[in-house]
Amino acid sequence: MNKAPLILFAASLFICTASLAQDTFKKQRFNFHFQQTVITQSKLGFSAPYTGDHSLSTLKETQTSLTTTFFGGARLWKGASAYFNPEMSGGSGLSKTLGVASFPNGETFRVGGAEPKIYIARLYLSQNFEWGTEKNTLADDVNQLAGLISKRYLNFTVGKFGMADFFDGNEFSHDARSQFMNWSLMDNGAWDYPANTRGYVMGAMAELGQPTWALRFAFTMTTTSANGAIWDQQVAHANTQALEYEKRYTLNGRKGTVRLLGFRNNGKMGDYRLALAKNSVNPVVDTNLVYGKHKFGFGISADQYLGDNFGVFAKASYNDGKTETWAFTEIDRSVSLGAVLKGGGWNRKDDELGLAFVGNGISKPHRDYLAAGGYGFIIGDGKLNYATELIAELYYKINAYQGKLWLTPDYQFIANPAYNHDRGPVNVFSLRAHVEF
Repeated sequence: MNKAPLILFAASLFICTASLAQDTFKKQRFNFHFQQTVITQSKLGFSAPYTGDHSLSTLKETQTSLTTTFFGGARLWKGASAYFNPEMSGGSGLSKTLGVASFPNGETFRVGGAEPKIYIARLYLSQNFEWGTEKNTLADDVNQLAGLISKRYLNFTVGKFGMADFFDGNEFSHDARSQFMNWSLMDNGAWDYPANTRGYVMGAMAELGQPTWALRFAFTMTTTSANGAIWDQQVAHANTQALEYEKRYTLNGRKGTVRLLGFRNNGKMGDYRLALAKNSVNPVVDTNLVYGKHKFGFGISADQYLGDNFGVFAKASYNDGKTETWAFTEIDRSVSLGAVLKGGGWNRKDDELGLAFVGNGISKPHRDYLAAGGYGFIIGDGKLNYATELIAELYYKINAYQGKLWLTPDYQFIANPAYNHDRGPVNVFSLRAHVEF
């Protein structure tokens, strides 16, 4: 008997019951939230003189992904809270999520297979130490208990979570369930951030918060293989560090934020140059896996409101590109910018129109490896006529029912998929249905 559905039902029933036992707004003891996101994507056929094992299919294609998440939070002792998120995912991305470095469906990052499966997405403990009299009001939200919090605090978080839960945020470009769907618009594209195949990681984080800025640091485990699911127990040799500074400000009375991110990944990643030295034709990057390899990089992200209903954003990121991509996707340099317009001007204040542009690139060792017939876990056409991968995305999000059901038609234009000028361009049409309460 498959016990997974029973476990999920029992967990949701427990959390739902607990959510009824609320204290005052200033000290919410429990909460419960739910989300479900279904994204159906179709692409038209396109021409290409050749196709590799990890190429985007040239045929017309339609695929659907599904994620369902229960969010439970509980206040424990003073300053402490715990969060538990069972999740189910299934379906598939276009061409089995292969052939585009900046893939068009951000939800497929959490889909490990076509058959829906249940797993624990997050389970972590958060401890807050506060001082000072200035307070912020926190609303009841996903993995956030309503109440008052000091503007000056030191927070420690430990357990299983997503790095994007705390790092690399952006007001207009961060959540594929409600904003842009493309991978490079969820996070800085060149940040090979630590995660298993579902997008989550085991680790610890510390954050120092002040009224206008925050500084956060995370130390996490990593997996035993690229795009893997098994945690490497040699934590002294296989780990990651991320450091981010966030500055909040106002410009002409409008809110804005800038975030500076630095990261270093350590483990046994394959080296592109060593793989080419061993085999100049059809090299395999993961044949020289030894501890002591590193990847470092940085990112910058900024968002700025220019009006009550209009805001812009920009991102740029870089990694050294010497070793293979380990967790996110095969991007070594990325730049993106865009704008979001809310529907107040046409009496649809909760609707949203977004437009963004992305340019991605890879390092010289990485492109030489692909040109020689090498494969990564996301891309590989067997040959390479190198060009910058370019993406444009346009979406319109519709508040279909009381802020609980959202429908989003979306269009993406992809030139030079997988950095190959010989393939594409590709036109991707999407429809996203998102439920939350």
